Amino acid sequence: VVSIISREVLDRSQGKSLPELISEQAGIIVAGSGSNPGANKSVFFRGAGSAYAVVLIDGIVQNDPSGNGGAFDLRLFAIDQIDHIEILRGGQSTIYGSDAIAGVINIITKKGGPKGNTIYGVASAGSYETYKGTIGLNGSVDAFTYNINYTHHKTDGISEAANPVGNNTAFDKDGFKTDGVNANFGVKLDQHFSVNPFIRYFEGDYKIDEAAFTDGIAANHSLLKNFSGGVNSKYEFGTGKINLNYSYQSTSNNTLSSFDGFPYESVGAGRISLLDLFYNQKIGDKLDLLVGIDNRVMRLSSAGNKPESNIFAAYSSLFLHDLSIFNLEVGGRYNKHEQYGENYTYTITPSINVIKELKLFGTVSTAFKIPTLNMLFGQYGSNLNLKPENSQNYEAGFNLSLADDKFSLRGAAFKRDLTDAIIYDFAVGY
Repeated sequence: VVSIISREVLDRSQGKSLPELISEQAGIIVAGSGSNPGANKSVFFRGAGSAYAVVLIDGIVQNDPSGNGGAFDLRLFAIDQIDHIEILRGGQSTIYGSDAIAGVINIITKKGGPKGNTIYGVASAGSYETYKGTIGLNGSVDAFTYNINYTHHKTDGISEAANPVGNNTAFDKDGFKTDGVNANFGVKLDQHFSVNPFIRYFEGDYKIDEAAFTDGIAANHSLLKNFSGGVNSKYEFGTGKINLNYSYQSTSNNTLSSFDGFPYESVGAGRISLLDLFYNQKIGDKLDLLVGIDNRVMRLSSAGNKPESNIFAAYSSLFLHDLSIFNLEVGGRYNKHEQYGENYTYTITPSINVIKELKLFGTVSTAFKIPTLNMLFGQYGSNLNLKPENSQNYEAGFNLSLADDKFSLRGAAFKRDLTDAIIYDFAVGY
């Protein structure tokens, strides 16, 4: 079952950040969402660690190979640039691959508008010298559509560290400044074939402190940059559809921090190229088939030898629906990793439409997380013999929709068994 954060909800949430909005959803906690806006934000799905969820943008997996967990940073996107958000809970590795152990967040960006040109914008201001503004241009000309927007957000903020009782020294403020550009284009070459390129760039400069009760030196900051570009192409024929997604992503995070007042610098930079080709086919009125292949090449470009890793996957899903009151989805995925070899996942999801408004469902699935490049090749305790982390997932629940879907209630119970966990031991490493 997919949960949707609609365009209307996003329009009413202009005073919130994306981490704040995501943290309001059932079963999801974004650590740091209520603290200083420049603080790190980590997503925890259903009690799992922050590295066990996947973020997609327009259906394309986002990943930071330079991070210890590889997770996408939610600070990279402004609400103003989003059309709607789709949320899937539970193990989703059969379709989305590594890291989708606890859930998936799919951010759908704004696309081209009606014929002609439309300029739009929004601006806001608040306490602590906070300013935020977005300006954009969208429209269409014949078979060409476009949406280009720019967002600037700046605040002086407050101190991230708390001043201990009895300490009268004023802590400095930990503000931030971010700039983001999002550009989507679409070209419909004929009635069957369309090509949709995109470019995104984000840069954020965040002031940071040394510890929970220790103010950092004035120069402490984290400079985060992210670039992504690629294309989605689609070919539709009869009851079938072929999609090809390609994405190149580059992320860098240069941090100047301090310990006991002494500064130190850390530099992280990673790149990932992703190619996803999949085919959807309706077979009659009650059967849908999905078949795809997925290839990801990850590089840790901050290390001297620039280590690289590749994972290839083939996946398939079969959805039988509206068979009286019964529905069934089954799927499987084969993965071949350059370092550890092969592994497999599966998903089985039956459901029953008790009445039109009430659906009962259950899921048995497996999911996995590959070791990150830092774990395999990093400077501190790396281990080339690491295998993927694995999970066995069980879920059962119901979905109730009333008043033409204006009211919905969903409840679920789940059990997740995580095995082969990768941990860090200061004595031996990973």
